[in-house]
Amino acid sequence: MTLTADLKTGEWGPFGRPLFDDPGARALSRVGVVDVGSNSVRMVIFDGAARSPAYFYNEKIMCALGAGLSETGKLNPEGRVRALSALRRFQQIAKGMQMPPLSVVATAAVRDASDGAEFCEEVLRETGLKIWVINGEEEARLSAQGVLLGWPGAYGLICDIGGSSMELAEIQDGTVGKRVTSSLGPLKLRDIPGGRRGRKAHITEVMQTLRTQMGEQNDRLFLVGGSWRAIARIDMARQGYPLKVLHEYRMTAQSVRETLRYIEQHDLEHLRAVTGISIARMSLVPYAVDVLSRLIKTFKPKDIAVSSYGIREGLLYEQMPQRLRNRDPLIEACRFAEMKDARIPGFGRTLYDFVSPLFKSSPDTKMRLVKAACLLHDVSWRAHPDYRAEVCFDNATRANLGGLKHSERVFLGLALLHRYRNKRLGSTFEPLYQLLNEREEKEAEILGKAMRFGAMLMVSKSGDIGRLKWQPRKKLLHLDLPNEAEPLFGEVAQSRLSSLARSLEAEVRVKIRKA
Repeated sequence: MTLTADLKTGEWGPFGRPLFDDPGARALSRVGVVDVGSNSVRMVIFDGAARSPAYFYNEKIMCALGAGLSETGKLNPEGRVRALSALRRFQQIAKGMQMPPLSVVATAAVRDASDGAEFCEEVLRETGLKIWVINGEEEARLSAQGVLLGWPGAYGLICDIGGSSMELAEIQDGTVGKRVTSSLGPLKLRDIPGGRRGRKAHITEVMQTLRTQMGEQNDRLFLVGGSWRAIARIDMARQGYPLKVLHEYRMTAQSVRETLRYIEQHDLEHLRAVTGISIARMSLVPYAVDVLSRLIKTFKPKDIAVSSYGIREGLLYEQMPQRLRNRDPLIEACRFAEMKDARIPGFGRTLYDFVSPLFKSSPDTKMRLVKAACLLHDVSWRAHPDYRAEVCFDNATRANLGGLKHSERVFLGLALLHRYRNKRLGSTFEPLYQLLNEREEKEAEILGKAMRFGAMLMVSKSGDIGRLKWQPRKKLLHLDLPNEAEPLFGEVAQSRLSSLARSLEAEVRVKIRKA
């Protein structure tokens, strides 16, 4: 059953139950991966709903293993020492957490260096960790799978830039197609002779070869890698963008060109101070700028999206059976949050059935957000009552949730804010509302107030709490309550129903079904 069918039939998933009830999903509940890259060494421990995992632990060390590799053919000696120290630390942390064995992969620097095998042997001897050195095409495949973890229906071109290489891969219909690797990593570009002119000529030549290998790729361009995220952060700063979440941040070719010019016109130290980008990362931005400029000129993408998911998430995706991959990462994450934190886990489904008549003509993309909001409507009850609305909004807009555009994050956050508050003005989050149009703001308000009223009828995870019927042309809102729910329909509940009706500009008619 597809996600669309799932939404239309009212079932809660293709298999009729939450993913985390499945033993296969629980087996993936805590997975540790380490990426030994040319620029950094990072360990991520994933925890939570397996289809949309949370970052239980995330640490990186900027080792610059690939610095000077083009000249010496060997790993940076200082980088080797720092990388080994980092891997010792990561292994100790994993043991302390009683983790399964860490999955460790190394990319361009280790695979290209003449002493790469020696380094892997040293790591195994000193830490017991087995490093799997992957080739460029495999690196491209894993990065593309990382994008699919967050965007199950994604299509287009993945571009993953590391320190010593840049990979391209195409994705279509949930699968990875053609993939290639290149030497266009910033650490290697620093060693190209001829200054910037020589570097740009080299980039142009390599990019044309990549274009021949990959063919037409003018759909969406997904940018993966720290250098791309640094440029996106500068783009946000240049435009005064209100939501500082890099994952799913969208750019156009024109905005990228403007930002690249902006970077060239400003001192890097000034940009670093404004954006908080590390010194090590900022030092690579000028080289990444030249690559991105030529990449866009060569492939002419229709739009550009930043992905915080890459090779590490691709390693997790690799371990998932297809039946897990088919699930919606947003809904699974919300289900997991409800199970873990709601006062009455399972009521979200009942609430969804209750409020959905208000959105009966809405597309599936909107109903998906309605479902997510209903699952999250009660997960912040531990927050102080004066701050619950803000906590809900902040969680929705900044949490690690896959499969959400920025405007959808704000819609979800605004709906949850109205779950606890009638008015949205006066909030510190007001600048974010500009990511929604007036109609979307009103829909979020209606959803939030409907959940606010429905929560007054919450006594168990299932059962008959009544039905709403909405007649938009007549501006009539009907509430049909079973007799056993009448005691719950007190003055506070009636006040919340009236608030919902005002937002709908509707008249309310209430019917109590007698036993």
